[in-house]
Amino acid sequence: MARYRRDLPQLSGELFITDGGLETTLYFTKGFELPEFAAFVLLDQPGGREAMEAYFDAYADIARHFNLNFILESATWRASPDWGRKLGYDRDALADINRRAIDLLQGIRARHDTGAAHWVISGCMGSRGDGYDPKEMMTIDESRDYHRDQVHMLRQTEADMVTAFTIPYAEEAIGLTRAARDEDMPVAIGFTVETDGRLPSGQHLKEAVRQVDAATDNGPAYYMINCAHPTHFHDVLEPGAAWTKRIRAIRANASASSHAELEAMEELDDGNPQEFGRQYRALVDQMPHLNILGGCCGTDQRHVEAICRAVLN
Repeated sequence: MARYRRDLPQLSGELFITDGGLETTLYFTKGFELPEFAAFVLLDQPGGREAMEAYFDAYADIARHFNLNFILESATWRASPDWGRKLGYDRDALADINRRAIDLLQGIRARHDTGAAHWVISGCMGSRGDGYDPKEMMTIDESRDYHRDQVHMLRQTEADMVTAFTIPYAEEAIGLTRAARDEDMPVAIGFTVETDGRLPSGQHLKEAVRQVDAATDNGPAYYMINCAHPTHFHDVLEPGAAWTKRIRAIRANASASSHAELEAMEELDDGNPQEFGRQYRALVDQMPHLNILGGCCGTDQRHVEAICRAVLN
C-alpha cells in the first residue's frame, strides 16, 4: 500500500529536496541515447536500470547528509500513450514500464530510509505534446481522457502521488487534475514558463494558477515551477499573494537560456551551481512557503547540494 497517498507530508511545510535533471544527466553526462528524450526506455536497455539507481542513490545520499526529507520522482515523464506509441510501447508495455519505474524508487527508498525523514514516491507525468511549444491544445475533456490512462497505471503502484511536469497551458492542467481526482490520486501541477515568466501559451502564471484552482475547486495539492531559470519567473511571483502561496515546489534549469536556445545546444549548459543555490535562497527568503526544492535541465548533484547549503545556512 502507498505510504503517503492519504496524507502528503510535504503539505506540512517541512523542507524537502528532490533530484535534478534526470534526462540531461543521462544524455549529456552519462552518454545514453534517449529517443524523444524519454528516460524510461533505459529500463529496457543493458545498464540502464543500474545507471538510474546510481543517479537516485547520489541524491538520496545528499538528503541523508543534510537530514532532509526527499521526493523520489519516477522516470516516466514520457510514459504516456502518445509518446509511448512513438517509442514502440503499447498500453500493456506502458503499464509495465510505469510499474517498474516506481518499483525502482521503492528500492531506493528501502535502501536509504532510516525512519528519520519522509521519503515520498511520485509518479512523474508530462504534457501530451511539446511542453515548450503548444501548437495543438486540447480541450479540458480531451486532456482528462488522455491523462487518465497514465494516472490509472500509476495508481496501481506504490506511488504516493503524481506530479505533472512542463505543463504549457491551463486547460491541460485542468484536465490532468480532474483525471487524478477520478483515480483518487493526489496531484501536483508543474507549469513551465518562458523567459518572460509566462506559460508557453502566453498566459500569465498567476492567471493559470487561478484558472486551474477555480475549475477544480483547488484540486492540485500544490503547484510547481519547473524547466525555467529562476531569473525567468522571480519577478512575476507576488510574495504573500494567495496564488503564489499555492506554489510550493521549484525545479529550475541551470541555464538562463530560453527553451528554444536550450533545444539547439549540442553541449550541456550547467550554469553556476553556487549562484544557483543563492538564487534559491533569495526565493525562499521572499516566499518561506516554498518547501520542495530541486533541479531540472542541466542540474546535477552539485546544484542540489548548493541549494541545501544556501537554504540551510
